[in-house]
Amino acid sequence: MSDNQSWNSSGSEEDIETESGPPVELCGVLSKWTNYIHGWQDRWVVLKNNTLSYYKSEDEREFGCRGSLCLSKAVITPHEFDECRIDISVNDSVWYLRAQDPEHRHQWIDSIEQHKAESGYGSESSLRRQGSMLSLTSAASNYSATSTSSFKKGHSLREKLAEMETFRDILCRQVDTLQKYFDACSDAVSKDELQRDKVVEDDEEDFPTTRSDGEFLHNNNGSKEKLFPCVTPKEINGIDFKGEAITFKATTAGILSTLSHCIDLMVKREDNWQKRHDKEMEKRRRIEDGYKIALNEFKKKSHFGGPDYEEGPNSLINEDEFFDAVEAALDRQDKIEEQSQSEKARIHRPTAVPSGDAYTTVGTYRFAQQPCSRSPSMSSIDLVSASDDVHRFSSQVEEMVKNHMTYSLQDDGGDANWQLVVEEGEMKVYRREVEENGIVLDPLKATHVVKGVTGHEVCHYFWNVDFRNDWETTVENFKLVERLSDNAVIIYQTHKRVWPASQRDVLYLSAIRKIISNNENDPDTWTVCNFSVDHENAPLTNRCVRAKINIALICQTLVSPPEGDKEISRDNILCKITYVANVNPGGWAPASVLRAVAKREYPKFLKRFTSYVQEKTAGKPILF
Repeated sequence: MSDNQSWNSSGSEEDIETESGPPVELCGVLSKWTNYIHGWQDRWVVLKNNTLSYYKSEDEREFGCRGSLCLSKAVITPHEFDECRIDISVNDSVWYLRAQDPEHRHQWIDSIEQHKAESGYGSESSLRRQGSMLSLTSAASNYSATSTSSFKKGHSLREKLAEMETFRDILCRQVDTLQKYFDACSDAVSKDELQRDKVVEDDEEDFPTTRSDGEFLHNNNGSKEKLFPCVTPKEINGIDFKGEAITFKATTAGILSTLSHCIDLMVKREDNWQKRHDKEMEKRRRIEDGYKIALNEFKKKSHFGGPDYEEGPNSLINEDEFFDAVEAALDRQDKIEEQSQSEKARIHRPTAVPSGDAYTTVGTYRFAQQPCSRSPSMSSIDLVSASDDVHRFSSQVEEMVKNHMTYSLQDDGGDANWQLVVEEGEMKVYRREVEENGIVLDPLKATHVVKGVTGHEVCHYFWNVDFRNDWETTVENFKLVERLSDNAVIIYQTHKRVWPASQRDVLYLSAIRKIISNNENDPDTWTVCNFSVDHENAPLTNRCVRAKINIALICQTLVSPPEGDKEISRDNILCKITYVANVNPGGWAPASVLRAVAKREYPKFLKRFTSYVQEKTAGKPILF
């Protein structure tokens, strides 16, 4: 009866839950990870009818959703480190979502779990709707089937169990019979004792005499009364106590014998079960090992561009894989650049430049004493001094120029501890290893000698933003934030992303300056100084990591006098270039990767830029 009551109560509760209604719909803005180029983007997400859908914005709902997930088989995983992030996966499809705060994330998770529970696919509520009795019946049938299959090879054990059931029934009947006998005997003895107590209480004089058989007593009146009947086994329901006892003993002996036989059978089968268990455990171990190997291989796939596989403190990609991915991306960019250059060379044909101009008549090697040359093919830059270039950053520019002229032109090695890392012909690249809080801040210094160009020309093409995209292949886009003067500008530029590293942007002031030498035997110097600043029109963004730079390009022109009365040509000039870069990349990129990329890219950049300047100035008047 208690079972029926509990079943009815549970059934009523389930009816109440079933009638509680469908889960509540939910919609709102969540950030969704799109790809490693665009990163996180805000999307309008709708949770309805056990389906999670997203739209580009709330206004575009009428155009249809851009994607949807059925929550029946979805796996919802709150991120371990990011308190606002949810990962929802269905088979191979994974959505990375971020709420605006942890409270909204919990709200979304609860709603999604509720929809998933009500989806009717293996959920708890779907099992409730089948009814408790059906569940119990199926469970019993499953148990029966399992039991039968388990004893297919053990008929003797099953037969012995059936014998045990028979013995149990016989034993129960015997116990009931013996219990009735014992109860009857107890009642008879109690009655006899009561009769004897009454006789003892009578007066001794009137006490009746007892017959010789002890069955009847006589009172004073001579009447005969049956007081103490003798109880015999046959008079109590005709039970054969001795026979029942023998049968009881035989039954218990049979039970013990059958139990012993069952134990023997189970011991014999134990080895077989143990072997099967060991075999299943070995099979499980092999499957788990295969799963781990497959999972590791899946993590190594470079196309898996989720947010957990990009640069960051909790990145799932290790240092070697990070390095390989960066190398592969840089190789692809190099191939694209080579194809682009070959295409440009095929389209553009060299044009003849008219000979004879006022700039080829210079007859002295002291270029600083010559008038300022103005080429029609280049925007003119006035000779700059500190008093000619005044703006709100003038003091910082002067300090930067002074520091670079003091320390950047000093001899390599010695106290500076410059290490030579690359040497290709006239070009040498040096490095000093510096780390701060785990971030690589290695200063780099490169020296190079280029024939046929002047320091003014090199600095002009390096500083002028009109030519930036012609030789700079790492920049994705840039804009002129503010022009401080004719010779100083503030520039914001974003660099092309090299996955898995995060995208970088830079906001810097760029100033060009000519420095007149105090010693007439030393050449004058042209320099471009680029260093990071802050500006209200270029704030920090979540899309890029802001890098800090302090770069100087220092150029000196050396002129060898031509033979006889020949005019100075580009064969008579050399440009000595010193390039110094102090870069704080920010972010979490591994130190080994940053150093390897710098060692690879800086020489390529310097060769590419100087070759561009030689190409642009070939056949044109010399600009001193």
